[in-house]
Amino acid sequence: MTGRGLNEECGVFGIYGVEDAPGHVYYGLHALQHRGQEGCGIVSVDADGNLKRVKGEGLVTEVFDENRLSGLRGNMAIGHVRYSTTGGGGIENVQPFLFRHHTGDFALAHNGNLVNYDLLRRELEDRGSLFQSSSDSEILAHLIKKDSARAHKPRIYAIENALRAVEGAFAFLIMTSKRIYACRDKNGLRPLSIGKLGDGYVISSETCAFDVLGAEFIRDVEPGEIVTIDHHGIRSRKYTDSCTRHMCAMEYIYFSRPDSDIEGCNVHSVRKETGRLLYEEAPADADIVVGVPDSSLSAAMGYSEASGLPYEMGLIKNKYIGRTFIFPSQSMREKGVRMKLSAVKTIVKGRRVVLIDDSIVRGTTSRRIVTMLKEAGAAEVHVRIASPPIKMPCFYGVDISTYDELICARKSVEEVRQSLGADSLAFLSEDALFKAAGRSEFCLACFNGHYPTSLYQSIEDANKDGKF
Repeated sequence: MTGRGLNEECGVFGIYGVEDAPGHVYYGLHALQHRGQEGCGIVSVDADGNLKRVKGEGLVTEVFDENRLSGLRGNMAIGHVRYSTTGGGGIENVQPFLFRHHTGDFALAHNGNLVNYDLLRRELEDRGSLFQSSSDSEILAHLIKKDSARAHKPRIYAIENALRAVEGAFAFLIMTSKRIYACRDKNGLRPLSIGKLGDGYVISSETCAFDVLGAEFIRDVEPGEIVTIDHHGIRSRKYTDSCTRHMCAMEYIYFSRPDSDIEGCNVHSVRKETGRLLYEEAPADADIVVGVPDSSLSAAMGYSEASGLPYEMGLIKNKYIGRTFIFPSQSMREKGVRMKLSAVKTIVKGRRVVLIDDSIVRGTTSRRIVTMLKEAGAAEVHVRIASPPIKMPCFYGVDISTYDELICARKSVEEVRQSLGADSLAFLSEDALFKAAGRSEFCLACFNGHYPTSLYQSIEDANKDGKF
């Protein structure tokens, strides 16, 4: 199996039937900023049905000043925050994409990754398609428009056919001059939720964005579902009946904000329960519990409560530094670790510390934190990870797509412990992860290699599944 390099984790947000929709999308994207920090964009529809786009590289507050935002008008808009990678950046890959076509213009925003992208792109290029970006997201637009001879039929049929052709993880927002389509992959790998705001509707990768706007959560978009939002309200149809609920476990473990609810489970509550279960599985003889800010604090609270050990703020995060996991190159990640965290010497000095982290990917951050705590005087550092060891590449949009990036792929737990310089190391079991979330299905492919979709290596493989 081969990956296309580092993939991305992004956020999508849309709004229909609300005055100053672009302004609301701005605040929605700001709430989703943790899902992508390298580029963002908004496409709006004005009163005459014209689609207009503003996008740029950088944070939401950097791209959208008052002048640029005021140029977007209307009561319908979609937006996107992007985490690009070393080979996948550039303004041409910043979404939403906007496509002009004689059958009607439309915009598209995507969170996830399509595993049969290379094969579909090659097939479409052989048929004459020209691509404007290197993003896999653009593929859906070409699939929607490849049967333009049937332009007299409602667009929903073309969207259904396009979604049936792609394989992988996705939450798509497609906006025309009259409506928004919210689409989710058949395995439910990426989250997508619908809320109500006044007489209008909101769609978001995470429910935390609803709270910012005062929107009321209605429901999740179901796996394999297309939700149409227009003047009729909400309409639903399935593009396939072969559906599962293999939500990416990393949404709970790392990516989502703790105040978001994913498929009925609050992220903070799930993380806190992983901490409790982690203590049951791997107690440590220690004095204090310290969590790695920010995504590990909930698990650290749970470990502290279960163990009876005091939870202490032994690490302080510089809030003006982004998350190192989503920096696009290794050199930037290493610099980011040094800038972003500092140990509180008076708290950790002379104490045996249980260090709680949500995951270990490359090991760079964990190694530096262990060193930092020991340099600050910690007597011992016992590392406890609130997820299983990440051993396999992800092909669904998480920033781990080659074995070389994964410290646990070729090392035993003891070898990883030695590499980190920790006094002990333990990981949460897969069973505990299911128990913490109260789920019977998850995508745990990065832990155990059980991928919920085919991973196409040739056109022959795709043909077997009827993709061509």
